[in-house]
Amino acid sequence: MEATLKSWDTEEFIDIHFYRPMGYRWALFFRKAGISPNSVTRLAIFIGIAAGVCFYFQNLYVNIAGMLLLVWANTYDSADGQLARMTGQMSAVGRMLDGLCGELWFITIYLAICFRLMPEWGFYIWILAAAAGFCHSKQAAMADYYRNLHLHFLKGKAGSELSNSQALRKDYEQLSWRRTFFYTFACHFYMTYTAGQEKQSPRLQQMLAALRTYHKDEAPEWFRTSFRQKSLPLMKYANILSFNTRAIALFISIGINMPWLYFVFELSLLNILLVYMVVTHERFSAEFTQQLKSQPS
Repeated sequence: MEATLKSWDTEEFIDIHFYRPMGYRWALFFRKAGISPNSVTRLAIFIGIAAGVCFYFQNLYVNIAGMLLLVWANTYDSADGQLARMTGQMSAVGRMLDGLCGELWFITIYLAICFRLMPEWGFYIWILAAAAGFCHSKQAAMADYYRNLHLHFLKGKAGSELSNSQALRKDYEQLSWRRTFFYTFACHFYMTYTAGQEKQSPRLQQMLAALRTYHKDEAPEWFRTSFRQKSLPLMKYANILSFNTRAIALFISIGINMPWLYFVFELSLLNILLVYMVVTHERFSAEFTQQLKSQPS
């Protein structure tokens, strides 16, 4: 099972003790059944959407069913990556689908909560949800980006899913909306997603540019070691901004019949963590940029 993990640096407690073991068992089953990682991701998308619909109803039993479905969907979301690493079927399409998966889950959850609370809140719940949704997208995107950056300097290109929007744009420009609509849509979504991550981290992009210019995109060992030392303490915040903490907050707010609390949680605590994580990364990225320019290749 350990061979199917991304790394101990970036794995969360709940993932290590629940989702990864469950995902590994599902991955073994899917491998035996001849089911591809991308097919598993598609199953996760549909189960997660079904979970979101359950949160519309003001019935605790239906809500609990939604919670169980969301946990099930996330075991599949874990299994698809583990299956891909197990079978060597990692691909750009799989990465795009995986990014789209969580977005579709939470879009459904947001819509369900808004329709549920409209009789009480009216149009105002949509304003609160829109603000929380905007912040959610930034939080999840940057957490994903920083974890993949850490993996990139820990395990190299083969062990990371770090992407570059310029390279993705070149691939996207070769596609046809008419002939391959779904794949083109996924590429466009992922290209935009990656460009947004890069826009939020300008000093980090300068550091990566210095690495390409002065060291031919091959990180010196002193840099890899130093960067991981700086980055590792921030991985716990990246994990908080990912699925598990959000799911716990969502389940509590739904369980006490105050779903709007989930939006407040995203707008308050998670935004504070996001700002701290970005500011800290930008600060030490600027320091590394100067060191990369001064150190010989």
